[in-house]
Amino acid sequence: MDLNSSPSSNTIPVVSTYASPFESPSPLLNNDANSSKGRKPLGLWPGMYQSPVTNALWEARSNIFERLLDPPKDAPPQSELLTKTPSQSRTTIFYGFSSDYILREQYRDPWNEVRIGKLLEDLDALAGTISVKHCSDDDSTTRPLLLVTASVDKIVLKKPISVDIDLKIVGSVIWVGRSSIEIQLDVAQSTEEGSDVSDSMALTANFIFVARDSKTGKAAPVNRLSPETDREKFLFEKAEERNNLRKRKRGGDRKEFENGGVNRLETLLAEGRIFCDMPALADRDSILLRDTRLENSLICQPQQRNIHGRIFGGFLMHRAFELAFSTAYAFAGMVPCFLEVDHVDFLRPVDVGDFLRFKSCVLYTELENPDQPLINVEVVAHVTRPELRSSEVSNTFYFTFTLRPEAKAMKNGLRIRSVVPATEEEARRILERMDAEALQRHDQVNIQ
Repeated sequence: MDLNSSPSSNTIPVVSTYASPFESPSPLLNNDANSSKGRKPLGLWPGMYQSPVTNALWEARSNIFERLLDPPKDAPPQSELLTKTPSQSRTTIFYGFSSDYILREQYRDPWNEVRIGKLLEDLDALAGTISVKHCSDDDSTTRPLLLVTASVDKIVLKKPISVDIDLKIVGSVIWVGRSSIEIQLDVAQSTEEGSDVSDSMALTANFIFVARDSKTGKAAPVNRLSPETDREKFLFEKAEERNNLRKRKRGGDRKEFENGGVNRLETLLAEGRIFCDMPALADRDSILLRDTRLENSLICQPQQRNIHGRIFGGFLMHRAFELAFSTAYAFAGMVPCFLEVDHVDFLRPVDVGDFLRFKSCVLYTELENPDQPLINVEVVAHVTRPELRSSEVSNTFYFTFTLRPEAKAMKNGLRIRSVVPATEEEARRILERMDAEALQRHDQVNIQ
């Protein structure tokens, strides 16, 4: 993807969603103008209360989204699949941070950088729009597909993202299967004119969507993809390899690394028993996993729903990230610096009115490199139904943080502690996560 290309018709400018007292309201939010075109007022559409990006995307794709909101009754499914190119779905969103001070304030964090949780929400919204563009047959008489976020591959932050410099996200479909779509999103922020693309790349993410028939709920075929450039063909091949790898993992034919599982489990538990049985003799450089926990709860509101009436996957990532950040902050006693989100599977849809509980903990730390200690935080989202006395896992998120450079300079002898389990279940979770990380590193080397 050419991140330095000039704006095109597929570039969507992002504007602040709060009117300035010194300026006229944005035309993007002018409901009277929209009503005059016979469209529903934007303020009445679901998903319009999330972020400036969501607002811009809804406006830019209004014709498609209106058909999804109000599909023809008894409409037939798409009769013939189309073949599309990545360029047909490629979409860019542009944040004019340097000139829009209200937009800056909507995205600013306490350290004058972009709020990562809010950016994760935007990435999901853009990926959803791109999936709709690829799957649309431009025929208002056919039944639209139900497209849902199935998973998110590892999201990696390559450099800090300033809130004072213009930002651009470029995304397109890079691979399709029978009913699944992989979308790659690249976030770029250049600090100098004419800087190299690799130097301007700030974050990369891959989203996987699956298509369902909106009437039957069964898997539905999607339009085919025909990559044109060498870069597009390369991305398609790598995505195909990742898809085959996921299938092998689901099939259970992967051979686990020989890591002496029983001995490792016993070693972890031995450290935890000292804390439980002889706390006065416990290692002061360690802490029990249960003592790192945080939790918050919420009722899912209509303002957080997507066009299908369910809760945005991006909203869940946003809330999970902010709890993970708080957990790492309280654990380290210093401001953490986000590095990456590991692969996320969306196991259960979350509906309006659901009682959602996020539970977090520091699962383990990696202290081999004193200059970049790693804090691995687990956040589990539960859909809880008190009236049924039930609780189901919707998502499990794994975030990795380190310490900000200025925080490390001020730590005054403080050091990051090791985390030890108190129960066998906690020890197994730690080892499973460590082994999953080792497998992923192994797989990435093989795919490259």
